[in-house]
Amino acid sequence: MYRGNPDALTHLKGRRVAIGIGGGIACYKMASVVSGLAQAGCDVHVIMTEAATRFVTPLTFEALAGRPVHRSIWDQVDQSDPQHIRLATAIDTCLVAPCTMDLLAKMVQGIADDPVSLLIASIDRRTKPVLVAPSMNEVMWLQPANQRNLRQAEADGYRMLTPGVGWQACRANGPGRLPEPDELIEAVAESLGWRE
Repeated sequence: MYRGNPDALTHLKGRRVAIGIGGGIACYKMASVVSGLAQAGCDVHVIMTEAATRFVTPLTFEALAGRPVHRSIWDQVDQSDPQHIRLATAIDTCLVAPCTMDLLAKMVQGIADDPVSLLIASIDRRTKPVLVAPSMNEVMWLQPANQRNLRQAEADGYRMLTPGVGWQACRANGPGRLPEPDELIEAVAESLGWRE
């Protein structure tokens, strides 16, 4: 349940939001995000990498969003109308969370070989915001390659969200935690015009 500023959600009714979920342990937090956005009246579309489905089942998100989860680049409802193109043009905003080191590298390099990276590559960031919430172990977060990719993603027009600092599932304590669900919901609200 969303516990933040209720005014942040008043303008979300009817807005179309894509949630791209990467394969990190923090994807369990995304159940609260999807639920909170759906309760605010958003039309939520969940897209998962194969790795993400190993942490939280698609059925969880299907129940919360009230629609099927996109989990393969090969499953098409209509072969003449590719899902990723239709979805990319229909949404108002996209949140990629958790964005793993691997998923971030794909975004920066233009690799689109899973449903999340394919959707991201299909969104015109000049007209639709793509929010990226990196989440990974502190050592991975601080790797030079990852830091380069973060800078490049920002230069490419992605809206990077700052990860939290604290305890991680790997028993480390440092930067790289996925922001809390309320923070992610408010980031989506802000991308759609809300300002506190």
